[in-house]
Amino acid sequence: MAVTVRIPTPLQRITNGQGEVACDGKTVTELLNDLERRYPGVKERICDPQGKLRRFVNIFVNEEDIRFLKGDETPVKDGDEVSIIPAIAGG
Repeated sequence: MAVTVRIPTPLQRITNGQGEVACDGKTVTELLNDLERRYPGVKERICDPQGKLRRFVNIFVNEEDIRFLKGDETPVKDGDEVSIIPAIAGG
């Protein structure tokens, strides 16, 4: 069993149209690295050149914002659900 990663619509063209994909890792960082390995190009849209999450990208593990957990070092385990949510602004 792996971690289910929910992919936002703008990134689904990189994941061959899939809204959910399975990835492996023990932390959010490892999970994102596996996501990049499986779907090259996705990480550069989520992370800055230094590998840190972009300000406008929110990640939730089992509906909890990782900013209030351990950030990108938040642990994940088989069966968890991770959502990548781009922030939306407008006016």
